[in-house]
Amino acid sequence: MIKVLIVEDDPMVAQINKKYTESIDNFIVIKICKDGIEAFNYIKGNEVDLVILDIYMPKLDGIGLLKKMRKNQILIDVIAVTAAQNVEKVDEMFKYGVVDYLIKPFEYKRFKEALDKFMLKYKLLHEKTVVDQKDLDKITNIKNKNSKPQLEKGLNIRTLNRIRKCIEGYKQNSFTSNDIAEKLKLSRITIRKYMEYMVSIQELRSEIEYGSIGRPKNIYVKGTEK
Repeated sequence: MIKVLIVEDDPMVAQINKKYTESIDNFIVIKICKDGIEAFNYIKGNEVDLVILDIYMPKLDGIGLLKKMRKNQILIDVIAVTAAQNVEKVDEMFKYGVVDYLIKPFEYKRFKEALDKFMLKYKLLHEKTVVDQKDLDKITNIKNKNSKPQLEKGLNIRTLNRIRKCIEGYKQNSFTSNDIAEKLKLSRITIRKYMEYMVSIQELRSEIEYGSIGRPKNIYVKGTEK
């Protein structure tokens, strides 16, 4: 279980954060502290995996606690959960090593994303003896340029692959949605929807061709290099 310390001076917010945290598998809140001094004293004598930290608190605020932790070589991961939107404070928190920053009021979905991201990092760094570039890209949110993006809602992978195959075998390097629609016996509107998706993921390039008569046409070109 991931042992979580919540540092929050508002009792109601603290309980909401506790409820959110413990609704996610493998997370347990072991303590709620109302200020930075209480939190620091607890951290010194107890095992903590993650701190969910507010900034504005009495006695010792969130930034003060974070500085004190780092000065004493306490390298526990911290997620800042606060209403503070001041750029300097946000920048300072990141410089002291917060792994995520949630601005109140936030939705449960965003809170869960922060904890899921932390769990991914925790597992990779605690269950493996060595990591490769793919592992590091996962925990730093860098997507491999060769990874396949998620298919947009309303599109079908089989239809997309049929269109890809048709385009690969098409003799000309450029074509319209009508050209592909005629080949596959599908509607031009359907084909254009898929081809615009392929443009968005950089499988095709879209250009406008202005003729002497009539409306301009959308021309699609294989690849993305001009």
